Amino acid sequence: MPVKGMRTILFKPSPSTSPARSIPHRQTFSDTLMDENIENAQELISKWDVTHSSSLHCDVTNLFASDNRYEARQYLNSIKDLQIAMQYYISQEPTSDKLVLAQNLMQIAMKRLEKEFYIILKSKRQHLDPESVSRATRSSVSEFDDESEEDGESRSVGEDSISEVELVSMAAMEDLKAIAECMIGAGYGKECVKIFKIIRKSIVDEALYHLMNFESRLSSAQIQKMDWEVLEVKIKTWLNAVKVAVKTLFYGERVLCDKVFSSSPSMKESCFADITREGALSLFVFPENVAKCKKAPERIFRTLDLYEAIADLWTEIEPIFDLESTSTIRQQAINSLIKLGEAALAMLTEFETAISKFNSKAAVPGGGIHPLTRYVMNYITFLIDYSGVLTDILVDWPLTVPSYLPEAFFGSPMSADGTSTSAISIRLAWLILVMLCKLDGNAEIYKDVALSYLFLANNLQYVVNKVQKSNLKLLLGDEWIEKHEAKVRQYASNYERMGWNKVFAALPDANDNQMTTPQVTECFKRFNSSFEDAYNKQATWVVSDSKLRDHLKVSVASKIVPVYREFYGKYRQVVARKEGVVRFAPDDLGNYLSDLLFGTGDSGSNLSSSSSSSVSSVTSSSGHSRGGRSR
Repeated sequence: MPVKGMRTILFKPSPSTSPARSIPHRQTFSDTLMDENIENAQELISKWDVTHSSSLHCDVTNLFASDNRYEARQYLNSIKDLQIAMQYYISQEPTSDKLVLAQNLMQIAMKRLEKEFYIILKSKRQHLDPESVSRATRSSVSEFDDESEEDGESRSVGEDSISEVELVSMAAMEDLKAIAECMIGAGYGKECVKIFKIIRKSIVDEALYHLMNFESRLSSAQIQKMDWEVLEVKIKTWLNAVKVAVKTLFYGERVLCDKVFSSSPSMKESCFADITREGALSLFVFPENVAKCKKAPERIFRTLDLYEAIADLWTEIEPIFDLESTSTIRQQAINSLIKLGEAALAMLTEFETAISKFNSKAAVPGGGIHPLTRYVMNYITFLIDYSGVLTDILVDWPLTVPSYLPEAFFGSPMSADGTSTSAISIRLAWLILVMLCKLDGNAEIYKDVALSYLFLANNLQYVVNKVQKSNLKLLLGDEWIEKHEAKVRQYASNYERMGWNKVFAALPDANDNQMTTPQVTECFKRFNSSFEDAYNKQATWVVSDSKLRDHLKVSVASKIVPVYREFYGKYRQVVARKEGVVRFAPDDLGNYLSDLLFGTGDSGSNLSSSSSSSVSSVTSSSGHSRGGRSR
């Protein structure tokens, strides 16, 4: 190496001793690449510049139209390249004119994307409605599962199964997602979110308005002032609306927000919360306001409908609104459940009180079914349809039963297999007991003791039948039914004893074979009188249950007819010539008894006159018999 060259290298002046001068930036390979990024981006961004384009192309054509798909992707890629170039110049040459150019191009590009984002949200509205989004999302998930299991040929068949609407929805979501990611990456996420919230909130609010078909923001005071018939119509509307709102509207909106803003958890949460909060709170506060209305017993069924609707949807409500910013919506749904449960409990208590305070001095004609019995049992039977939600409500409110009442009256808290009886079983059994106690008091209205027992038998049999023919049987159990059937038999036996005791007493002793003619005459007259009295008295009495009615008549007949038949056959000839002594043939008794307990009173209106034919026939037949024997 020449000495001069060596000196130049070894004795190079240090920076501190060299004269100050400006060193021009040398163009590097990286500079060249970044410049190319800016140039390529400038060409494409200028083409779609909404403010300075000399061509009308960008005004009449959408960048993300179906025929511009490739160019739209190029546009997004050019923005990413532009970002890289900007970051490069910020770190390498922050005063470069290229950096200024890149920043201007980025602003132009963001305006374009902002416009495209708005256009897609508006023009594809029908394909971005919650139902379409929900269906498209489920189809895409199903398609993904199919693709993971099937071969290529099967996948092509699966793609054909996705409808055109679903394909458009999926494409629109993908475009929105791509634009959002690009704008968020460029620091323009707020502008993107603002557009999304405004448009989507109007769509959700409008959908809720049409679903509810009434002003969903009704105040508690407005609801409480409504007539129940009007409010009941609104409850029915709400019950239909809440299912669609949760399963489709809110679910679809959550899917859309998660999809479009998947690159920013905070933004997707903010969007979904701000879009749905107002509508969801209005939707879920409605049941709470209804729960504040008058606690009339007949309103319990609609109250339980509301409770059941929220409870059934809770497994979907919770994951949809599982974000911290939507916790108020979850809490409102829970509050409505609590208030509805409390209202239902208050209505049950009011129902029990109404039974206890029921006061009627009018006796039911013929000892038939009391209106209270029908009302209470129909009410309780309808409650069985809500046994699931009632169990949830009553489990925290155990029934307090007076200690002096035996468990047999209302059911044991322990079932036969040793497991705890459900709270609803005990509660309903208690309501039935309260009603039966009230009926015991009503039975005292009847002046005839036999009729009071018939009244109790009738009504308890009605209760047992209602239990056996409904799901009450599963709740109250066989033991409860057996105990109350035994009670029916006891009432029936008491009716029989008190209603027919004089007739039974009028029958002669079967072992008395030494009766004189006057004794026979007196026995027939005493029987005639007692039977006529019992029959005429009971002609208007009624037993509604055909099996119980037949049982009573067969039982009475079995105690009267055989004994009378034997006495009649032995002594009728002794008094055959005495008119009016033998009033009834044995078969007549069976016929008369068969006419009883229908409550018509026709056949028993005048038993004395109607039985005169029997007298004639008996006398006539006796005469013929004697004549026949004399011959």
